[in-house]
Amino acid sequence: MSLFPALSHRNFKLFWFGQCISLIGTWMQNVGQAWLILQLTNSPFLLGLITTLQTLPVMLFSLFIGVYVDRFPKRKLVILAQTGLMILAFILSYLTLTGTVKYWHVAVLATILGFMNTIDNPSRQSLMIELVGKEDLLNAIALNSSAFNLARILGPAVAGILIGYLGIGICFLLNGLSYLAVIVSLLLMDVKEEKRTIDESSSVIKDMLEGVRYIFQTPRIYVAILLMFYISTFAMNFNILVPVFTKIDLGLEASQYGFLMSAMGVGALIGALSLAVRSKSGPHMRLLFLGAVGLSIFQGILGMTQNFYFAMILIALTGYFMITFTATCNTLIQINSEDHLRGRVMSVYTLVFVGVAPLGSMYSGTISEHFGAGMTFVISGIIGLVTCTIMYVIGRKRGISM
Repeated sequence: MSLFPALSHRNFKLFWFGQCISLIGTWMQNVGQAWLILQLTNSPFLLGLITTLQTLPVMLFSLFIGVYVDRFPKRKLVILAQTGLMILAFILSYLTLTGTVKYWHVAVLATILGFMNTIDNPSRQSLMIELVGKEDLLNAIALNSSAFNLARILGPAVAGILIGYLGIGICFLLNGLSYLAVIVSLLLMDVKEEKRTIDESSSVIKDMLEGVRYIFQTPRIYVAILLMFYISTFAMNFNILVPVFTKIDLGLEASQYGFLMSAMGVGALIGALSLAVRSKSGPHMRLLFLGAVGLSIFQGILGMTQNFYFAMILIALTGYFMITFTATCNTLIQINSEDHLRGRVMSVYTLVFVGVAPLGSMYSGTISEHFGAGMTFVISGIIGLVTCTIMYVIGRKRGISM
């Protein structure tokens, strides 16, 4: 436990093991849903539209939801969101297993799932510090990232086997069942939930603006969130670019695409584990910039290679630095946030991390259509390096020690 002090906290241990199970189910559903849409429509555009529907609520409502995350016990909000996600998975499994599923069913369910994630993401992120405290927060976030990336390796592989033998619907059914692991772990926790007094004279808009002002007035949070916005929008569009890069730029098949995505998952997993091991040194701004610079450099080089095996190494390195950047950003923002504002701050983090996906999709799709995915990787890498330089200068001017 000395390497992973977060696991010495009973509440986090319960939550982490529940997440390990549930995330595998989530990745199984992601793969199954994409395959289902292609079977129903044979349209890449309609597949992309589902992604937009799932992320649009995060973009539109994150700032408002953050106010309520600060007003209510976070554990109860996570239970509510996880229960909603479980019900959606069961509905989709029923429709698929009975052969009655239509595209519009998936579209409606994806939109509702987006609303559930808008509640779940900031609530779950803010809950973390209540489970382990500030000292072990980076270790906890790194372990969560490890579970996420291990699931990214295992989930698609399991889904592929199940789809071949039992059909797509079983993926959704097992995902629904996997949410029980998280819900049960949350119910078993012993969390002291402080009674929050709500100022009746305060409006949602006023509270939301208070959170936004706080971000602008706190240099470390401001720089971290602004850097995340640009990197997430322009330099983290791998779900769109990697399949195009594999098929068109390299002229390879679906199996090689799977290997490239797995390589990124392996790199990200190693990055998360190494971050967890050295978490005692704490999150530093220089580690944040190191992650962003490494992510930008290696995806830029990736865009210039035509060798599949070299591409696997480069995309693994990209995954390594991506996790270093995102986990450090998450931790820095949380430990520098006031307790009564953390929900609102993390809702903005969710907005710039997840909610900008429609913008990133539009950017990467447009550029890759005209210049190819490889050149898009190069352009994205350059944008990332320029952004890091600008944000470094802004950070130094605002008195942040690097």
